Amino acid sequence: MFKYTCLNAISEKGTSLFGADFEKTEDIREADAVMIRSASMHEMELPPMLEAVARAGAGVNNIPLEKCAEQGIVVFNTPGANANGVKELVLAGLLLASRDIIGGVAWVQSERDSEDLGKRAEKEKKHFAGCELKGKKLGIIGLGAIGVLVANAAVNLDMEVYGYDPYISVDGAWKLSRDIHHIQDVNDIYRECDYITIHVPLLDSTKEMINADALNQMKDGVVILNFARDLLVDEKAMIDALNQGKVKRYVVDFPTPAIAKTPGAIVIPHLGASTQESEDNCARMAAEELIDYLENGNIRHSVNYPDCEMGVCQEACRIAINHRNIKNMIGQFTTLFGEADINIAKMLNKSKGNYAYSLFDLENHPTEAVLESLKKIDGVLKVRILK
Repeated sequence: MFKYTCLNAISEKGTSLFGADFEKTEDIREADAVMIRSASMHEMELPPMLEAVARAGAGVNNIPLEKCAEQGIVVFNTPGANANGVKELVLAGLLLASRDIIGGVAWVQSERDSEDLGKRAEKEKKHFAGCELKGKKLGIIGLGAIGVLVANAAVNLDMEVYGYDPYISVDGAWKLSRDIHHIQDVNDIYRECDYITIHVPLLDSTKEMINADALNQMKDGVVILNFARDLLVDEKAMIDALNQGKVKRYVVDFPTPAIAKTPGAIVIPHLGASTQESEDNCARMAAEELIDYLENGNIRHSVNYPDCEMGVCQEACRIAINHRNIKNMIGQFTTLFGEADINIAKMLNKSKGNYAYSLFDLENHPTEAVLESLKKIDGVLKVRILK
């Protein structure tokens, strides 16, 4: 029997996937797995029996990844599960920034008691008309799950789309429309595009990537959209650029008092992945990841351990070992099994940075003494026997 706990409200579309071998608990100290959205785990004491954490979303800033890895706790996220919800809001942001819909609606509301509202609107509408997206150049920084969807949708709006991502995955490349210009230098995006939207993770290398230097390269009247992370943009530099007219519109999904007070900013209350469909999709993916890991030892979409999959075990048992990525670990494991007269039917080892993960399908069950010997090997962080 496995136990799981939810640190936030999680859609029943996900939790309903847990079968008879799973039981929900409110006490993290007795949980094998955690499902989480926005709650912070940085100050939490992680119980020894905790095996996995699944974030129902893409960002994992609220989870202590290194601390979890060192305790053999695999952290999952759900890339792409909420991508469509964010894509649709980005498209809305493009339209809101191009046509002054917000200003026009506000004007109508301010004049709603006027008897001649219709006639007055015909005279005033020129102030809110804006421009069309067709034929404009859109630069997309980051061609992950969301960026690819935005790029393809923008092509269908007849925009001229430029994409920049030096780390684009093979899967992402296959999904990308052939009409998108793949840019090798992000500065070309800054210099050439009328609209720029950011879809990269927050890393040391991307923090405040949209800064004064980047803004100075851009066209006068550029529109910038940020539905990824607030700290990707230097807020002070953005406010200065808006006040100077360098940036026509800044559409951002992360409200702060400073940016909300700035003319030209369209500030949205973090709605990107808040649709019910996105929450359902993320919950389902998170639950599926946890179930497959706890039952079969398979890792998909981990952010602190390597992905490692061997399907369902067809042998007597499967051993899963979380360990540090150091020399001779596999040799020590196989030697121990050999000395115990245990035959290895199949094995797989993957590494990611400082950590690695090994799966062994064995033709006979190891004794408790063998399991204890595995746990005592220097560099081993967690050992689980499955099936």
